[in-house]
Amino acid sequence: MAIVLFNLGGPDRPEAVKPFLLNLFRDPAILRVPFVIRPLLARIIARSRLKPAQANYALLGGKSPLLEETEAQARALEAALPELDARCFIAMRYWHPFSDETARAVRDFNPGEVLLLPLYPQYSTTTTGSSLTEWREAAARAGLVAPTTTLCCYHSDPGFAAATAAIVAARFDEARAALDPAVPLRVLFSAHGLPETIVKKGDPYQFQVERTVARVMRAWGRPNVDAVICYQSRATPQVWLGPSTDQEVERAAQDKAAVLVVPIAFVSEHSETLVELDVEYRHLASELGVPGYFRVPTQSLDAGFIASLAGLVRAARRHGPGLCSFGGRRTCPRSHRDCPHARAGTPPEEADEIPPPAPGQIRVAA
Repeated sequence: MAIVLFNLGGPDRPEAVKPFLLNLFRDPAILRVPFVIRPLLARIIARSRLKPAQANYALLGGKSPLLEETEAQARALEAALPELDARCFIAMRYWHPFSDETARAVRDFNPGEVLLLPLYPQYSTTTTGSSLTEWREAAARAGLVAPTTTLCCYHSDPGFAAATAAIVAARFDEARAALDPAVPLRVLFSAHGLPETIVKKGDPYQFQVERTVARVMRAWGRPNVDAVICYQSRATPQVWLGPSTDQEVERAAQDKAAVLVVPIAFVSEHSETLVELDVEYRHLASELGVPGYFRVPTQSLDAGFIASLAGLVRAARRHGPGLCSFGGRRTCPRSHRDCPHARAGTPPEEADEIPPPAPGQIRVAA
């Protein structure tokens, strides 16, 4: 079988930063303006972000480490599925390998079945949705015909939550041991942001992020943890989901609390973790006098995480060709009209009406 891993992609050399940004902002799922003005506006935005992006990638040796990390995850997942004789392929959205080249490689492999597995735990129209749209078109152009199962999300998968909680718990204990016992430690679950308008139109991303944090906290099982969900990487002047991660760093400084930052919507290290979290927010925390700044690594090649992906593959195969979530069927409430199951016409009565996280230590955006 063929497993196609979807991810964002990143420039592989300094000269690729500009075309990478252009590809990003030309995506109608990202820049939601009329087609006739999108190319011009994409060029304007890409030009304005070029120098900061080049400076960020310079800190990483001139390129993104995302492809190499995704390739390592692909090999680890293959090894975790010996009974399936599976081969993993990588399809990046905004830089090589693009879906077209990957679809041709999968076609030539001639698998008996294909599983589409996003490396985004939470579904958004701007990430998984955009990748799936591009893949369907690329597969058609390549003449790829095979029974295909699409896993849309695994935000609350028990295995994924347990693996993530174990990583968080280990780093929390390390941070707690490094601090004066009198200094409080606050956990910031930082997710990539989205404009509020996208969420209000029915995108389930914020709901799924909140579900992930609730399940991770439950799996962790540590009482009385001061935790908050926040959002990073604002890219346009619109109102984005809040509170922002920098606002929470500032609040921690006011409260004289140390922070442990958890990249809750990323499973691989890249510029948003290695630069934004490790350099920019760490510098902000130092300037503001935050008594301690710690960061949880992404799941990356963690054995528990790879095992959870293997479990998701096996469960999706049992579900059979078509669209499925980690739970098999639709997991988002009726209000999330851009859930792929809603778009596919799953009747509302078949959806699980899951309430938002219970109030308590976790503070979420209104």
